[in-house]
Amino acid sequence: MEYNESEFFIETIVPSDELIVSRTDLKGVITYVNETFATISGYSTEELLGKSHNIVRHPDMPQVIFKEMWKTLQREQKWEGVVKNLRKDTGYYWVYANVSGVYKNGILVEYKSIRSPIIFEDKLKFQKIYDELRNTNKENIRKVIYTN
Repeated sequence: MEYNESEFFIETIVPSDELIVSRTDLKGVITYVNETFATISGYSTEELLGKSHNIVRHPDMPQVIFKEMWKTLQREQKWEGVVKNLRKDTGYYWVYANVSGVYKNGILVEYKSIRSPIIFEDKLKFQKIYDELRNTNKENIRKVIYTN
């Protein structure tokens, strides 16, 4: 995907009184989103349903974070962590994500994710951590160059 550089740096703030909620099937395909998720991500509900949840995966997110999330979920444990997500317009938003399994009659049938806002200092902290992880793992590295 190609990004418009100026839009790529525009942050959408998640309101402190809102939660972003979604559900996926066991392969990560979205089966439910609340209106807050649609609004914050810049997609309509219809555009999100049936798509892989990684439609909002920001390229600043190290792959190792999602590998660890899936390993944790496959052990039938809850995963929590800070995530930078990509909006449809190539802007971004930060959240604290809580992902867990949904069970019916003791059988794992889907995953639910509840996300909430984080404070500015945590955004800075995790951006640095994620930049270092991507650099260490030789993943995509973001470079910003200003010219006249």
